[in-house]
Amino acid sequence: MKKIKYTPDAADKLRELKKVITKEYNDVTAKKIISNITGTIRGLCDFEKKGVEVSTIFDVVTDYRCIFVSKHYVFYRIEDEYIRIINLYHEKEDFMWQLFNIDTTPQETLDYWKE
Repeated sequence: MKKIKYTPDAADKLRELKKVITKEYNDVTAKKIISNITGTIRGLCDFEKKGVEVSTIFDVVTDYRCIFVSKHYVFYRIEDEYIRIINLYHEKEDFMWQLFNIDTTPQETLDYWKE
C-alpha cells in the first residue's frame, strides 16, 4: 500500500487552514474539518484513483487528480511509492491560475471592470 506524502505547500495550507478556522470559529470545529480532510486523503491509500483526472475536466496536460472535501479541492499525484498531495484550495480560490497559470476570468467580467 502506498503512503501519503504532502508537499511543503500542502502541509502549510493545512496548518494555516486550522489556524483560520480556530480563530473564526473554535478549536473543535477546526479539528473536525481538518480531520475530515485528512481522513479523506488517507482514504486514497485504499482507492488511489478515487479522484477525478484533472486533464479530463480542464484543457490542461497533467497527471494530477482531484478530490473535493469540506469545501476544498485537494490535488494529488499517484507516484510509484507515494500518493503525493500537491496542494489544496478553497472552493472560492482560483486554483487554475495558481496551479497552471490559466486565467479563467470570463471576458464579460474583464469588460465590465475594464481590466
